[in-house]
Amino acid sequence: MNQMLQHVFSTPAPEGTAVLWWLGQMGLLVKMGKTVICVDYYASDDPGRLVRPPVPADEVEGIDAFLGTHDHLDHIDHGAWKTWAKTCPEARFVFPEIHRESVESDGISRKRGTGMNAGDSIRIGNVTIHAVAAAHEFLSRDERTGLYPFLQYVIEGNGIRIYHAGDTVRYEGMRPALQAFGPIDAALLPINGRDGKRYRNDFIGNMTFQEAADLAGELKPRLVIPGHWNMFAENPGDPEAFADYLVAKYGGSVPCFIPEMAVPILLTAADGGTGT
Repeated sequence: MNQMLQHVFSTPAPEGTAVLWWLGQMGLLVKMGKTVICVDYYASDDPGRLVRPPVPADEVEGIDAFLGTHDHLDHIDHGAWKTWAKTCPEARFVFPEIHRESVESDGISRKRGTGMNAGDSIRIGNVTIHAVAAAHEFLSRDERTGLYPFLQYVIEGNGIRIYHAGDTVRYEGMRPALQAFGPIDAALLPINGRDGKRYRNDFIGNMTFQEAADLAGELKPRLVIPGHWNMFAENPGDPEAFADYLVAKYGGSVPCFIPEMAVPILLTAADGGTGT
């Protein structure tokens, strides 16, 4: 078994704790109890990426669920999902329902693939996953079906609540929708921003680091982690600028952790815990 995954499976995550491993970009491994969930992992060894995947796609095994926030390569990696459909035969695959056809073309059956829309929830092992609409430049709700192509996830289990923002800008109603879940223990937010040059080159944008810091300052998670900054030279972000602005504007009210790939982050519940 891959050395990093050996460490993941041997690391305890008892009630009142969770362990996170950042996988680059918006990739995240979450362990709660014995349940291991992988979100937005870009595992294909593409020549355009700046950093290699910490676990090669064909070495991934034993994962309980793969979550994709939207149908872009660095979030739903179809080449990798085709592999994981075989190497992780018991795993569930969770994605925006509007992308079901493209996911099923990866060899993922309807029984194993769970399409979600804003407001939906699903339970996997001892973990509950809630979907919230995301606005990747645009909110883009399909008028005919009411489905959103971009989602964010709130992941609850072991008395811990984690907010994974996927790719999004802020939109009216987003903050109240997130606050309705209750206190957040950790939030992974995209900070790469957006501009005309990137938009013309088909790099659809996200919150600027200032906007992400303001969202963190308003939500007040117990820990905020900047994401979406290390993968592509044409679409960078600056985690140090994010951390500096967060401190300048909100003092020490929101602790920030700039992650290293594949290094564990231990969360412990506060005051008896949050979530389910």
